[in-house]
Amino acid sequence: MVGNKNRIKSTNDIELKDRLVAINRVTKVTKGGRTFSFAAIVVVGNEDGIVGWGLGKAGEVTTAIAKGVEAAKKNLIRVPVHKGTIPHEQIAKFGGAEVLLKPATLGTGVKAGGAMRAVLESVGVTDVLAKSKGSSNPHNLVKATIEALGELRSPFDVAQNRGVSVERVFKG
Repeated sequence: MVGNKNRIKSTNDIELKDRLVAINRVTKVTKGGRTFSFAAIVVVGNEDGIVGWGLGKAGEVTTAIAKGVEAAKKNLIRVPVHKGTIPHEQIAKFGGAEVLLKPATLGTGVKAGGAMRAVLESVGVTDVLAKSKGSSNPHNLVKATIEALGELRSPFDVAQNRGVSVERVFKG
């Protein structure tokens, strides 16, 4: 799971934008008939390296979305974005969904589908190649993408740990 070092404690001074990834209508059949409720998965981010996800469930769509946004604000992580892309390749898995994220050159754009695109755009990545393998369930895709982003290490941290310059990290 995502390490504690990337967690964000307070959200008061951060301007977050929310994106609705998926909404699911759930039916509960009881003796009195069918009861409908909604589950909304929402991603929030400041498009500058901070992202979070939340799940909201309620009897109405707008209430479910609002609950999802509140849950997402409590679940934020910091992601190292280097020149509009991610610093290195990363693979993560959650449930049946597996995601592969690769850095891309300037001008490539966000080559990702559906749920992954919402997460990557919310974090502020402008150039990335992404592939989802296995399940296309939006809930698991969002969680796997967030997990992959949380495992990314910034080039500055790697250089500091190795005791070398940042240019040396990129040369290999």
